[in-house]
Amino acid sequence: MYAEEYLDKLAIELKLRGFTERTIGNYCYQTKKFLEFSKIDPKRATQDDVKKYMAHLLSDKNYKASSVNLLVSSLKFFFNEIIKHDIINGLKALKQEKKLPTVLSQDELKHLIDAAENVKHKLLIEFMYSAGLRVSEAVKVKVNDLDFEQKMGIIRDGKGRKDRHIILSEKLIEQLKIYLADRESNGRYNNEKDSTWKDSEFVFAIKDRHISIRQAQQILKDAQEKAGIKKRIYCHALRSSFATHLLEAGTDIRIIQELLGHSNLSTTERYTKVSNEQLRKVISPLDMMA
Repeated sequence: MYAEEYLDKLAIELKLRGFTERTIGNYCYQTKKFLEFSKIDPKRATQDDVKKYMAHLLSDKNYKASSVNLLVSSLKFFFNEIIKHDIINGLKALKQEKKLPTVLSQDELKHLIDAAENVKHKLLIEFMYSAGLRVSEAVKVKVNDLDFEQKMGIIRDGKGRKDRHIILSEKLIEQLKIYLADRESNGRYNNEKDSTWKDSEFVFAIKDRHISIRQAQQILKDAQEKAGIKKRIYCHALRSSFATHLLEAGTDIRIIQELLGHSNLSTTERYTKVSNEQLRKVISPLDMMA
């Protein structure tokens, strides 16, 4: 069987199991690169072949542990489910660096939002921060999934194929109402010549589809450069800031967990380590001495 046939079978099986398009793409890509490197029939592959490729990625390609672990996950599914050969079982994932999430101050967030090019770009940044959205969720938000009266929304088919409720900021609601009404009537906020976008089901539409993740990332990067913020900012930093600021305001961590859509509380708990505001309130024992 040729490599293309194996990859086709892998893609079909992943689709049948309900994996997201992004995961399917990642798993197929990682498996393809391994097959190209090893140049052997996967039915004859051994765990040593996998380790040799892992070492190549780490030493020669300077891959991070997280990227190599994605490879291991991809090959584990491939060998267990497609080849029916358990050579990956028992292979331990690499230890990853435990870096603290980037958190922006509210002043930095204000400068970032003010620096955005137009109304749609400002709303996108505000939405990701105010509701704690992943960028992949934000670009796909649909108008009909927002309930302005209840100040709630629904993220459908989020990470892990789960739906979840999100909160809507009162300030954001007022701006969204104006933006959507204007978009429907004359499209003043649209930079595209094609007006088909105005009837789109998506909040952040371009022509007849939603904007891409890459476009959203570029919007944030442009705003950061214009705002002159030196701190490394990426879309997930807005989600981290949402969680941290709620925590600092006294919101129960289990509520934050629900809003973020985390399956495990331990994932949410990492934000307890980045709350500088809470750390600053702690009095040193030396200052407690009479």
